[in-house]
Parts: sequence; C-alpha cells; structure tokens
Amino acid sequence: MLSPFAPPEDHDWQRVSPRLARMRHTVLLVVGLPVLAAVSVVVGWASVPIGVAVAVVGLLVLIAIWASIGRNFRSWGYVERADDLLVTHGALFKKLTVVPYGRMQLVDVEAGPIERSFGLVNVKLHTAAATTDAKVCGLTPDSATALRDRLTELGEAHASGL
Repeated sequence: MLSPFAPPEDHDWQRVSPRLARMRHTVLLVVGLPVLAAVSVVVGWASVPIGVAVAVVGLLVLIAIWASIGRNFRSWGYVERADDLLVTHGALFKKLTVVPYGRMQLVDVEAGPIERSFGLVNVKLHTAAATTDAKVCGLTPDSATALRDRLTELGEAHASGL
C-alpha cells in the first residue's frame, strides 16, 4: 500500500547540496565536543567515574547525531511539477509539503552567517495558509536564485489565471 507521505517516484527529484551535511557536521563538532568536554570535566570534579560515564554516553549521543545528520540530509528533496512544488524531508518523521503555484504569495531567499560561510542558501515559500509554507534548505546560491526566479514566474502565471 502506498503511504500518503511517500513522495511520488515518477518525477525527477532535486537534492540539496552536500554542503548542508558538511555544515551540520561541523557545527556538531564545534559546539558538541566542547560542551561535552566541559560537562564531563565539571561532573568529573565531583566524581571521576560519573564524569567518565557522562563522557562515554555523550560521545555515543554525538555519534548517533552524526549518523542522523547524514540520514536527514539524504531525505531533503524537491520537485517542480506543472501546478505545484513538492518538498519532502525528514528521516524519522517524514513530511511532504505540496505548494500550489497559484497560492504562493512570497518567495524568500535567506542565509544565516554559518550557512553563508558554507555557501548555502534557503528558499522559503509563503502561502495564504501558514500550514502550507515550505522551506528548501541547503541550496547553492546559483540554484536558489534559479529556483526563486522559476517559482516567482510560475506563481505569477498561475495567479493571473485565477
């Protein structure tokens, strides 16, 4: 039986840049390891065995997060169809968002300082209903610009037909 969350297989799905996974792995290492070390040292001052246990459990958690970043990265994708845009993501909790071009009100291109340092941009689509807003993360600036232009053009063409 076909799941309602399964993305249609009959289209050419676009994937996000591998830089997204590299950025998230780097943030995990830069933030996660120092926090784990600090917590382990502080707890270790009170009790060395508990400090070691915290360090071991913390490392296992970091390894699990590292693996989940790769799975989550591979789950991101989008496809432009004739009347709508499909966006899917989520390794554990799958989400498929369908955004009709005629319902789009605004297309944002945004990037924070960390994303910019990795050469990444996000495209966010706003619709009349907030629940159908969609975001495509981890695009290169060129692909984000091209997607924004196509979506804006398709949105205007479909809105004029209403």
